[in-house]
Amino acid sequence: MASDQTRLSRRLGAQMRPTLQALSAVVLASALASPAFAEPTDVVVRAISRDAKFIGDSMGGVRIVIRDALTREILAEGVTAGGTGDTKRLMETATRRDAWATPESAAFRATLDIDEPRLIEVEAYGPLGQRQAAVHVTSQQWLIPGGHVREGNGWLIEMPGFVVDVLDPPAASNVKMPAAIKLRANVVMMCGCPTSPGGLWDANQYEIVANIQRDGKLIAKLPMSFSGTTSQYEATFTPEATGVYNVIVTAYDARNGNTGVDRTTVTVALK
Repeated sequence: MASDQTRLSRRLGAQMRPTLQALSAVVLASALASPAFAEPTDVVVRAISRDAKFIGDSMGGVRIVIRDALTREILAEGVTAGGTGDTKRLMETATRRDAWATPESAAFRATLDIDEPRLIEVEAYGPLGQRQAAVHVTSQQWLIPGGHVREGNGWLIEMPGFVVDVLDPPAASNVKMPAAIKLRANVVMMCGCPTSPGGLWDANQYEIVANIQRDGKLIAKLPMSFSGTTSQYEATFTPEATGVYNVIVTAYDARNGNTGVDRTTVTVALK
């Protein structure tokens, strides 16, 4: 009887051995395939106006999206918040290798849990407070687990352009001939920093022009002069015919390519 039980046990063991070996292989493969523990990795993103300061609360901030550049998975998103930074440090004393940012400088902060090196893309869109001037900029770099990007300026993205805001005439204005139409526009940096002749952001270096179109054709280019009010420029246009006029105001800095645009329309009719 004992002998029969022994033979039965040996037979069952032989039958189960392949199953146990297969199970062990599955467990081992699963263990090898399991990702390492994710490590928190800090990322601080700042958006800076070309030739000016950080873009933050005063301009509605900049929308930031952080994603995996390969899978397109969104890892974090939000809006930069804070101040424009230290003017003297940014515009006068800081060198290329210095940290331009101070603690209050506008930023978006996120902590990513990554378990392997990942190619990360940051998408920036703004300023959100002046959508006619908003631009879309992307930047990529590799991140490694625990390899924080937060010291100094963090992940710095430059936003080119001017914020041009046509103040006069308002959109869809109507005037009667004969009429002298006053054109007025506000021109600031992307961070909201003011412009004026001889100022830190010197309007003498900029070309601010009102381009007048009728029936899709350019009929006049009028230089706009400083109005006496900080950041505001003006010109006068006298239409010679009735119709709908498109007014396109442009600001341009030939030294660095900064360009801004805004537009309005005015309908000119007979008395």
